[in-house]
Amino acid sequence: MSVLQFKDYLQLEKNYSLHTIKAYEADLLAFQDFLTTEFECSSLRQVNYSQVRNWIVALSEDGVSNRTINRKISSLKSYYHFAQKMGEIDISPLQKHKPLKTAKKVQVPFSEKEVLEVLSNIDTSSLEGLRDKAIIELFYSTGLRRIELINLKLSDLDLKKATIKVLGKRNKERYLPLLISVTKTIELYLNERSGAIPKASGFSYLFVSSRGDKMSESFVYRIINTYFSKASVKLKKSPHILRHSFATHLLNEGANLNAVKELLGHSSLAATQVYTHNSIAELKNIHKNAHPRNNKN
Repeated sequence: MSVLQFKDYLQLEKNYSLHTIKAYEADLLAFQDFLTTEFECSSLRQVNYSQVRNWIVALSEDGVSNRTINRKISSLKSYYHFAQKMGEIDISPLQKHKPLKTAKKVQVPFSEKEVLEVLSNIDTSSLEGLRDKAIIELFYSTGLRRIELINLKLSDLDLKKATIKVLGKRNKERYLPLLISVTKTIELYLNERSGAIPKASGFSYLFVSSRGDKMSESFVYRIINTYFSKASVKLKKSPHILRHSFATHLLNEGANLNAVKELLGHSSLAATQVYTHNSIAELKNIHKNAHPRNNKN
């Protein structure tokens, strides 16, 4: 069974994104190169767990984190699961593998004050400033993923109904409500853009570069990082932290966990519960300050 067949399976049956498929392919090819170099074997089907363990050790010695190693091994597990499904192998060499232990990553959200400071200090006298403000407002008010925002089309936007259609993971559609303040900023941006930007290849997208091209993931990251570097000393300043802030702030204000799950486009509550640690901390703080039995002196 070839890697190409596996890629087709990921795309056609699993509906994985092109970015995810490329990551799987890169992991498989890296393991194949390791097999060729260390064991003079290029066939992924003729692999035993000892060879996988050798790869894990080599990656670790090269300074690759346990989290990244686990992700690479997950790619292998998916490949061998598919090989079993196709009848190419009887038993996966990773059948009894246990993931390496990793430290929990704590994602620290922006505070409401930091978000408001950023939004109030954006210079909207330029088209780029209007676009950037619309992007930040949309991230913070909807919890969009970066790739979801990049792929938004003009046709996905309904300003009259104040909604936007989002294509999430595995091509799952969801409709999100827009705050009136957000629709106003987007409307201002689109009005300014209509005569200022040439109709280039990416013009059908909601947010485009100053040349009218579709924006890249790194471009959107730089927008968020640049603005929040002026308002926050937090280590990580990315679109994902804005998504994290959206969920945390909603939960802090008493939003229902299931509702937040739907807004985020999660397939299970387990993924959403990652954001609850901050809301629990907030509840503890409220409880501590408000409870009559607490010694406040």
